Amino acid sequence: MVAPKESGQSEVLDRLLSRVLRESDAYGGGIYVLTAGGQVLSAVVLAGVPSSLAMPWARVGMSASGPLAEAVREGRLVWVGAEGELARRYPRIGLALPYSFALAAAPVISGQRTWGGLLLLWPGSHPLVIEPERQRAIQKASGYVGAALRRADESGRPILPTPDPRIVPVPRRRMVTQAESLAAVDFTERLPEGCCALDLDGRITFITPTGAELVGSTVPALLGTRPWEALPWLDDPVFEDRYRSAVMSRHPTSFTARRPDDLWLSFELYPDARGISVRIARSSLAEGAAGAAAAAEPGAAAARGSLPDAAAPAGGGAAPTRVGVLYQLAHLAAALTEALSVPDVIKLVVDQIAPSFGAHAVALFAVQADKLRLRGHHGYGAQEMKRLDGVALSAEHPACRAVTSGEPAFFASRRELHDVCPGAADEDSNQAWAFLPLVAAGRPIGCCVLAYDRPHVFGHDERALLTAFGGLAAQALDRAHLYDTKSGLARSLQASLLPHVLPSLTGLQATARYLPATRGMDVGGDFYDLVRLDDTTAAAVIGDVQGHSVTAAALMGQVRTAVRAHAIAGAAPGDVLARTNRLLTDLNPGLFTSCLYVQIDLARRRACLATAGHLPPLLRHPGGRTESVAMPPGLLLGIDPSAQYEAIDIELPPDTVLALFTDGLVERPGTDIEDATADLAAVLSEGTHNLDALADALTRRARPSPDRRDDTALFLLRLASA
Repeated sequence: MVAPKESGQSEVLDRLLSRVLRESDAYGGGIYVLTAGGQVLSAVVLAGVPSSLAMPWARVGMSASGPLAEAVREGRLVWVGAEGELARRYPRIGLALPYSFALAAAPVISGQRTWGGLLLLWPGSHPLVIEPERQRAIQKASGYVGAALRRADESGRPILPTPDPRIVPVPRRRMVTQAESLAAVDFTERLPEGCCALDLDGRITFITPTGAELVGSTVPALLGTRPWEALPWLDDPVFEDRYRSAVMSRHPTSFTARRPDDLWLSFELYPDARGISVRIARSSLAEGAAGAAAAAEPGAAAARGSLPDAAAPAGGGAAPTRVGVLYQLAHLAAALTEALSVPDVIKLVVDQIAPSFGAHAVALFAVQADKLRLRGHHGYGAQEMKRLDGVALSAEHPACRAVTSGEPAFFASRRELHDVCPGAADEDSNQAWAFLPLVAAGRPIGCCVLAYDRPHVFGHDERALLTAFGGLAAQALDRAHLYDTKSGLARSLQASLLPHVLPSLTGLQATARYLPATRGMDVGGDFYDLVRLDDTTAAAVIGDVQGHSVTAAALMGQVRTAVRAHAIAGAAPGDVLARTNRLLTDLNPGLFTSCLYVQIDLARRRACLATAGHLPPLLRHPGGRTESVAMPPGLLLGIDPSAQYEAIDIELPPDTVLALFTDGLVERPGTDIEDATADLAAVLSEGTHNLDALADALTRRARPSPDRRDDTALFLLRLASA
């Protein structure tokens, strides 16, 4: 290859990409440039791939998990060759593109600067390790691309991406004369079957009259359209998927479809870098298949023939179409991203993965102390699972081998499994198995076993999908385990900062409830405390530190300690808040705190209250009437060091209940806080005399949903009757 001499024009990249494809024997690829401060790879020019598949990958974040971002980040060539390798290494991409193709990604570097990346595609079945000649050609090509981008930048006319990258056609292998073109049309129209040509985007560029007649339309009506859009009875995912498979893998494929008048047609697709040739003929399934599928809806399509995954499973029964499985897997992937805890992930896997792939049973194992421990199962009997639970990883069993090797294993029949691991299926009544290793961050964390009650042929596409699912499940489990660990630490920290036991005071009953937020894993800032000042005096405090973090928790501990110290020193309620406020402003934590302080005189049966921006308490009188205590306003703690806090004095007759609470108890999306407080007051008014039962009722009815965005504290105080 000779380095180009042009500079400053983006068209030079078009010619460079065409030359790279020709000399590397790749069928497609693209050139990407770094934009957005080096955080995004944006495609400038693409070739050999349809825009419908290319556009979702036109912008790639540098932090993304994918071969192109990885190549540019690490400054090295990334090769993905063998079938299934894409699904194993990059499960998200393998999920979206479960086809047989190989790829290479290389950084584009020139003058000690990384300018972008080069992506190239080949048909599948390439070796796991790139050939030296191909590697040298790719590295040489990326150097020429880097030189072109650098020269354009130095000339003051840098090559920048447009909103949509240019899709350039792959050059023809030879020029065709007009006479040859007419002869080709005559040739196709003389054939008894129909002929059709699609471009890479799936649009019909040519169709013979016989082909149009077979599909029940006309040539003018079909030209420029996509078959599944122009013909309602072909609006089935199978056709579009076969087209996508042919485009990406460059392997011939086929399917059969039934017209509304019950005529079955076969479609054979033959792809190359410029488009797809389609042969249309009456199907040999016309008699037998039509009768067998009489109950199916018009337009039903079935894959057949030329691909391994098109085979129906042995033992009867139609395998689900790959597209149907793909859609279900997409839903599973979305659900896995929302499953937070380990039990949530396990339940999702064992409840949904089996029906999604037509399996009879599923079992999920985790690695623990070099053994496989059963975490969940569906469709298996307890005795069948007991045999595997606790088996050592060194045992001769496919599940153990899958974990230790990191490679999935598929067995289409009992005989296949017996040949590899004699005795492995002696106590398993199923007929086919898939053993999927769960590998996260390069380490094995478990194994997922799918079992089928009849022999089952695992085609390439299905294996890729199952492998991709194993990767997604492993990531979800690893993420959930980390969440559970951090959540447990946060809960422990929260518990250590709250009083373990409330002090006992004669004449005063107290109970408290704390509900952590169920969204997120950070520790909350809500707190409460009860301080014994002397035999007849106590101080109750409740507060809420802004935010949910370790910083908020640390500040909460400081506030609680400061309030307790000033209260024990004998400060009046307003002075307790003022002194605590000065301490917080001196610390300058950047967080504000609301606080309600109540000093209770048990002998006089009175209470003195002061607030720093906290919600006013509710007061239930002995007769059941409940009201909100009118409090003089007070500034949040930590804002103004000179802030003063006014206190009020109220009477507390025997059996009076004072309810202190944080906003998590009454704040709900779409509900006015005053209305929610009124509802809380109604529950308090009608509540039981038992203080613990009353606290449970208040938290249960005020927060009926287990989905809490904020933590919640409730503190109930009651003066006992004489």
